[in-house]
Amino acid sequence: MKNFKSGFVTLIGRPNVGKSTLMNQLIGQKIAITSDKPQTTRNRIQTIVTREEGQIVFIDTPGIHTPKHKLGEYMVSVAEKTLREVDVVLWLIEPDKTIGKGDKYVLEQLKKTKTPVFLIINKIDTLPKEEIFDVINKYKDQYDFKEIIPISALRGENTDDLIKILLKYLPEGPQFFPEDMITDQPERHLVAELIREKALRSLSQEIPHGIAVVIDKMKNRENSDIIDIDATIICEKDSHKRIIIGKQGSMLKKIGSQARGEIEGLLGTKVFMQLWVKIKKDWRDSDFLIKNFGYDQREIDQ
Repeated sequence: MKNFKSGFVTLIGRPNVGKSTLMNQLIGQKIAITSDKPQTTRNRIQTIVTREEGQIVFIDTPGIHTPKHKLGEYMVSVAEKTLREVDVVLWLIEPDKTIGKGDKYVLEQLKKTKTPVFLIINKIDTLPKEEIFDVINKYKDQYDFKEIIPISALRGENTDDLIKILLKYLPEGPQFFPEDMITDQPERHLVAELIREKALRSLSQEIPHGIAVVIDKMKNRENSDIIDIDATIICEKDSHKRIIIGKQGSMLKKIGSQARGEIEGLLGTKVFMQLWVKIKKDWRDSDFLIKNFGYDQREIDQ
């Protein structure tokens, strides 16, 4: 198609600024999991927005932060490597009155790249308009941003404008994915992430950082529309296992029930799901286990 634009755009920022919420809003469907816990996104997730005039492939990365273990190092490496591979970087921030240590760290990473950067000020629904201008003034002298766009990812404010402006910056190119495709993530990965999201939302603060979810089995039941799923929640301590299971299995049932509803919506069919909990001490510092739980070093080494 003549003048068809296409390219890759990454979302970066501190943990918990709304990157996954924005991605879900842009594609009109939930793909990236969200919670109020830092480090919710661990892998690089690609989602696709296709319009008549072009196609944008969004890459949601883990939050850029100072890592405390090997999993953290992996997450930051994925995010920083992505900066060099895309056509536009969207730096998502909250409308804070001061530029915090975390944002200064992100700024230092941005100064190492030549990729065009948009400053995206999220959560503008939480501040009066005049205070948004104060935030813009604070940041505009810190870096040569190509665009500064205030949005509300949660409410969808200015997100259509963001798409239109992005398409202006992308080069002419082919359509990389079919127009009805919205993510490159396999269903097993999406199912595991939905279970992890429900655990993140249900459990206390110290546990979620130390959990992973592995899909042991996912297949159609013979002569039936039902999909059988067996999944294991991996944690690091005996005490965490007890909390995840809960009194008489109550917490595990709650996580499973909440996840099953969304998984059925995702797969478009009934699901029978069984959950287990296993302990793998210090798995976040084990190269073997990090790889085994789906965090692929090749994403960094390519």
